[in-house]
Amino acid sequence: MAVKNTWRSVALAVTIISAGSLSLASCAQRKHGNQQTAQATYQVPQSWVRINQLGYTPAGIKVAVWVSKSPEKLQGFELVNAETGEVAYKGNAGEAFGAYGPFTESYRLNFSEYSTPGSYFVRTGNTASPVFKIGEDVYKGTADFALRYMRQQRSGINPYLQDSCHTQDGYTMYGPMPDSTLIDVSGGWHDASDYLQYATTSANATYHLLAAYRDFPEVFTDAHEANGLEGANGVADVLDEAQWGLSWLSKMHPREDWLFNQLADDRDHQGMRLPTQDPVDYGMGPGKARPVYFATGEPQGLGKYKNRATGVASTAGKFASAFALASRLYTSKDAALADKYKSKAESAYKLGLAKPGVAQTAPNLAPYFYEEDNWVDDMELGAAALYQLTGDAAYAAQAQKYSLEEKVTPWMGADTARHYQWYPFHNFGHYELAAAADADTKAELMGYYQEGLERVNQKARKNAFYRGIPFIWCSNNLTTSFAIQGYLYRSMTGDQSYAELEQANFDWLFGVNPWGTSMVYGLPAHGDTPTDPHSAFTHLHNYPIDGGLVDGPVYGSIFNNLKGIQLYNPDDYKPFQSDLVVYHDDFGDYSTNEPTMDGTASLIYLLASREYSSREGAQPKK
Repeated sequence: MAVKNTWRSVALAVTIISAGSLSLASCAQRKHGNQQTAQATYQVPQSWVRINQLGYTPAGIKVAVWVSKSPEKLQGFELVNAETGEVAYKGNAGEAFGAYGPFTESYRLNFSEYSTPGSYFVRTGNTASPVFKIGEDVYKGTADFALRYMRQQRSGINPYLQDSCHTQDGYTMYGPMPDSTLIDVSGGWHDASDYLQYATTSANATYHLLAAYRDFPEVFTDAHEANGLEGANGVADVLDEAQWGLSWLSKMHPREDWLFNQLADDRDHQGMRLPTQDPVDYGMGPGKARPVYFATGEPQGLGKYKNRATGVASTAGKFASAFALASRLYTSKDAALADKYKSKAESAYKLGLAKPGVAQTAPNLAPYFYEEDNWVDDMELGAAALYQLTGDAAYAAQAQKYSLEEKVTPWMGADTARHYQWYPFHNFGHYELAAAADADTKAELMGYYQEGLERVNQKARKNAFYRGIPFIWCSNNLTTSFAIQGYLYRSMTGDQSYAELEQANFDWLFGVNPWGTSMVYGLPAHGDTPTDPHSAFTHLHNYPIDGGLVDGPVYGSIFNNLKGIQLYNPDDYKPFQSDLVVYHDDFGDYSTNEPTMDGTASLIYLLASREYSSREGAQPKK
């Protein structure tokens, strides 16, 4: 494991600061291993400045967060040009937010009015931030970078390993056909660092990729073939990746009355190995076919434990939305494929109508599963997407009816939730329905978004990080989705009321958090990012998992009650852990440091929106 920048910003001697030496910036970024001698000269830091390591756009909101373990008050701060050592901007510290997590005092340092491009660091007394950029290109290529992780997660043919895996999937369970009937469901994406594959997360991921291409086609490049190998094929890489998802979803919905919900189960959890070297025996022999679960609408689980499924609409609605959007996008590219996806969207939606309720994932050896408890949001999005595709007013009426049944995604404003209880983590359906609705309906739907934003806002405004997201498993996924909802609301209404809150959630993912680290592997390239995630690729072979969004911090109470947690290295972030919340860049912490496919797909949409918005003269998509 690479050593980390434990202290993030070294407490520097006043004489060095006064000299305006460029060593100030470099010292602020030294790694922990280099600070052994530095700490013999300088005092152990008691305060830090957290910044977005990706940087800030000239016209955007720019806020750093100063935190301290001492009760000192802050009067002001300076923005220093890292090239010249000159002070470029002076600002007032503003409101003292007080204690948060391990810190005694905290402030938000707002320098949004400064817009000159360049390299800078924020300085407060003897404390300096890492160097960061202000520029229109700070987010350029980031969405494409995150696509690397999606390609690495491919099942069937894996372009990163240039080998095949799980090609014999799978054999059916719970279906109208005899159990153990062999069908072809190879392909798709592995869900996380395990190799299970869920229709619900895969369909949601596919929708986000398709929406990113639809809304921000200018930001994506063509550097890979459809199979994921390097080489242009005349198709944007994000659409190639979405097509990989669509192909697998088509196999999981092979007939009008057949819908499968899951491939493999927790028998997968038998230790770290690459997907191309998977010896797990699901009853068909080591490394052979894995079970594929038919969506029955009833509780399932082949072992001791069962889920609480009540229907199939949560999965069917997600299928319908992905296929309907795909059909729209392919209409001018491939008419036959567009017709195929239209048919699948309509048949999936009908299955959701026939069996309302949730199709949760199925456990086996352990009582853990994705506990999705809502489904009307999925059917709203499915109906809205079909309305946009067909123009059939019946779909619009159904989408509006569903919108009334869940106006606000229930986790927003709550302190906790069960694992994936309210999924997807934001409701794209309100936005898609509003995009094709009359003014009154549009206002009503955006009012629902505003209510959700405000619920989180009421909690967030009480701390310097503007943190109002509960620290449950996959908190980074919730953070990403919340930032997307903020963008969708702002782009649809023009209301800037929650723009700083939206930006704060984006900043959190890239360093404006108690640990001062990015939560995305390898992004930015020279920043403090995860180095020891819970992944076989990195743990066994030091293969980078570029672009992967890790789960994110959890409540200390959650972490302390988890089984099987063992940190394998000294905790680089020990000074920043607290009873409130913890995060570890350690392979042994599967709760905070495991990357997820669906979270990364959502991040791709968010990064694409940021890159698009950073372009001079760009207006929010409507």
